[in-house]
Amino acid sequence: MVTERPARARSSAVPDRRITIAHTGASQAWGAWVADRAEDAGFGVTTVPWHPDPGRALWDELGQLLRGPGRTLLVLGDTDCRLGGRGDDEWNAALPEAAADRPGRLAVVLVGSGERPAAIGALPMADLRGLDERDAVRHLFALLGTPPSAGIGTGNGDRRTADLRFPGTAPAVSNAPLRNPRFTGREALLARIRQTLLAPGPDPGGADHHRCALLGPSGTGKTQTATEYVHRYGNEYDVVWWISAGFQGTAREQLAALAPELKLAAGQGVGYRIRAVQAALRAGQPYHRWLLVLDRADDLTEIEDLLPEGIGHVLITSNSRAWADNERVHRIGVPPFSRAESIAYTRSRAPRLNLVEADLLAEAVQDLPLLLSQTAAWLDANPMPVAEYLELVHDGHSGRLDQPVGGDGSAEYPQALESSWSITLASLQERDPAVAELLRLFTCFSPDAVPVGLLRKERPADLPPRIAALAADRQAWDAALLRLAETSAVRLVVGEDGVERAEVHRLYHSLLREGLGEDERDRFSQVACDTLAAADPADPLDTRTWPRYAELIPHLEISGALDSTRNTVAEMVLNCIEYLRSCGEARVGLRLCELTIARWHRRMPPDSGRMLILTHQHANMLRRVGRYQEAEAVGRAEVDRLAAQRAPDDPELVRARNGLGGTLVALGAYREAHELYRESVRADSAVQGAEAVQTRQVQSNLANVLDLLGRYEESFGMYDSIVARLREESGSRNYRTLYNELRCCWTLRLLGRYPQALARQEANLSDYQGVMGRYAISSMVAEHNLSLCLRRSGQLPQAERIMREVVDLARQLHGPRHPQALFVAADYASLLREHRDLDHSWTLADRVARDYADLLGNAHPFSVGTAGNVGLNLWESGDRDEALRIAERALGGMTAAMGADHPWTLGCSLNVAGARSLAGDLEGAAGYSRDCMERSARAVGSAHPLTLMAKAALAADLRSLRQTDAADRLQRETLGQLVEALGANSPFTLAVRQGERPYWDFEPQPE
Repeated sequence: MVTERPARARSSAVPDRRITIAHTGASQAWGAWVADRAEDAGFGVTTVPWHPDPGRALWDELGQLLRGPGRTLLVLGDTDCRLGGRGDDEWNAALPEAAADRPGRLAVVLVGSGERPAAIGALPMADLRGLDERDAVRHLFALLGTPPSAGIGTGNGDRRTADLRFPGTAPAVSNAPLRNPRFTGREALLARIRQTLLAPGPDPGGADHHRCALLGPSGTGKTQTATEYVHRYGNEYDVVWWISAGFQGTAREQLAALAPELKLAAGQGVGYRIRAVQAALRAGQPYHRWLLVLDRADDLTEIEDLLPEGIGHVLITSNSRAWADNERVHRIGVPPFSRAESIAYTRSRAPRLNLVEADLLAEAVQDLPLLLSQTAAWLDANPMPVAEYLELVHDGHSGRLDQPVGGDGSAEYPQALESSWSITLASLQERDPAVAELLRLFTCFSPDAVPVGLLRKERPADLPPRIAALAADRQAWDAALLRLAETSAVRLVVGEDGVERAEVHRLYHSLLREGLGEDERDRFSQVACDTLAAADPADPLDTRTWPRYAELIPHLEISGALDSTRNTVAEMVLNCIEYLRSCGEARVGLRLCELTIARWHRRMPPDSGRMLILTHQHANMLRRVGRYQEAEAVGRAEVDRLAAQRAPDDPELVRARNGLGGTLVALGAYREAHELYRESVRADSAVQGAEAVQTRQVQSNLANVLDLLGRYEESFGMYDSIVARLREESGSRNYRTLYNELRCCWTLRLLGRYPQALARQEANLSDYQGVMGRYAISSMVAEHNLSLCLRRSGQLPQAERIMREVVDLARQLHGPRHPQALFVAADYASLLREHRDLDHSWTLADRVARDYADLLGNAHPFSVGTAGNVGLNLWESGDRDEALRIAERALGGMTAAMGADHPWTLGCSLNVAGARSLAGDLEGAAGYSRDCMERSARAVGSAHPLTLMAKAALAADLRSLRQTDAADRLQRETLGQLVEALGANSPFTLAVRQGERPYWDFEPQPE
């Protein structure tokens, strides 16, 4: 594609100041930079991406270039003179001939670091190799015959170079893999990717649509293409972040690792850091030009929630067809090479092959890039004639891969895959048996991240003798890894201390694993398990160890660790599960629990220590992902089994009761949870002491249940006492202190003490964000409560803004139907209704109510209460009969769930009174208002806002019944009490003074 770039208006160009800049795809960044600087100097620039056809003579290709406008600057990088298998002789013959044919038209810009054909020295040239930007500009402008001052430090506002870094200058933040110097072809594909990512989306800002998925079976070169894109266009991004997305836990950990690179205060939990990263990318702060690559993202459901929004770019590689149905991602199929690409690649990788031989090899492997890479590498290293090699490949096919292999079972691979790989392996075994054995050992680790650093450092004595000898000699070890990389099956990832991990292509990993004998597989499995166990920090609660646990987890299943009978390996597995619980990765933790249970239950009794821990963690993870009924079944079975065998104060039984209590709370079985927690407090106090950490934790759980039972004063007293003791012992910024102080603030608000709740919540939120970061779950709950306090204090716009942000964060973290997202969305719907955004409020409130019913059942108090909230929207729309029906149904459901005197039931009763009044049943309304006032006074006190609202409602009903004196007296009393309790400007006081009908919003409570 030829692109004409006219000279900029600020630098007047004349006709003889036209130039054509030609560059290969590999030199894209240099070509763009040279063009940009030439434009700075006032040249009219035409850029020509140059892809010489290996089947045409080089002098003819060069002659085509020189037909462009003005002088032609040919940008030549390290690999450009080797494209298509061309050598120095061809270049040395073609360059003088092309230059002589068009005198004065050809000049060369040398970039990179390697040597070039000698004939280049006879041409006008700017040699930029090894120069910094200022010197490079000076040399380039000398070639152009322009003073250097024309393009250095101009400071003009329209310069693109403010956004286009000098090639070779890394982005501000990057973990991109090394560039493949042998990459060739795919020019049309790369151009399409670029156009897709730059194209505006259907919405005005184009946000959410700069996402591109490269789809195709294994071996077509998706990862290599993505890597080339990263390097070809990397100087136009400030952040380039590469994620190995084949395993959910690894993908999440690697995205979270971007948080400190962006200098985000996000706490230690993986989820906290992911939320911080997503918010920063969405806002474009501190960088708006970002590229996120998710490589091998074959399970859409596991990584879809990681995709950030914003104006940056997301590039995905995947074998899965599931992406084809994702409307928020542009899909691009990655086919095998074209035949021309195959020939060009083969001749550059194995220059001894001629065009015919390259064509025959391409035909044999059906143009599959992976196979071309492997076979061409072998032919380059071995003198065997091509015809003889192809005969071996054809005759050696065993038929093991006649069935489809690949990410979704849709790819049928050429017969040459297995046979050519067998030839490569045989050569490796003959020449380097230790290296071949190391490659086979790799099959007991995840193919996406073989921990070669751990293998060398952790337990070298446990390695097979030949591999141990390599590990003992750093130079031999590095040489062995490079030898594996030459096979094209292995890709090395280099860190600060050398090679950190290796990536084995999944096809070859599968073939290698299938080829292991049972004894060899068992032996390698033991080595892998011992290596992983030796790397276990044995302290999953220490956040400093979390990166190591994230490194271990992808290997647990494939290594055989879940089947191992070794104590150290079993402890390592449990520590990995505890890490996932501690860092908030419940979905990954649940999967690991289920995999482990499937193995352990066959060889461990259910009451063994490790099995009890695993069962407890399983129930915990089920609860955390919202699968409450399953969590209850697991937890109740464990409690029943232990209660029949152990003493009432047995620690394992106490722990099981506490876990079941948490599940019962989620299911709305508050009374049973209260009994369990009360018994646990008694048992822990007797065994560990009343001041023990475990005892206080259970006391906090008990206080939470008291809140849910409407016993606010008791709950607040417990929380306040816990906070006072924790402040004395651990300080005000300790995590447990912060959590219990948050619960104090929450309960103060439920008690109607809004000014005190607001003041303490502001301080608590500041401490939370200072210690945990804004994106910790508890920080979000604190923001949520602050919003509710602000609402009750009359600061509605600020309350709505904060709540909207919390809703977005909760949805990003958990998905819209998770309990943590639903309980925030319910309160946001109420805020929207109060802010008169009735359509949005009704839609959201109705969705929340339906989702709660699906998740917890229609009888759960959260389902009942949020369904009642929907009816409040109908007060404004005039559908009074339906509003009354919903209100009465909510009252009946809440009475059944919580009892007649619970504050939630009384709130529903207040709404029935309002609905009856609107429907014209004035006597009925007054009866409900009076009953609610009297019951509320007994339940939460005569000065509680709920009681006073019922009292105001009764005054309004009496006035409607023309009992004016009684109504005026009751309203004066109510206003006096409201002013005394909340102030003259409280929203409650103002509403009563203005004669507004009181109502009650149901607020789901946090777990």
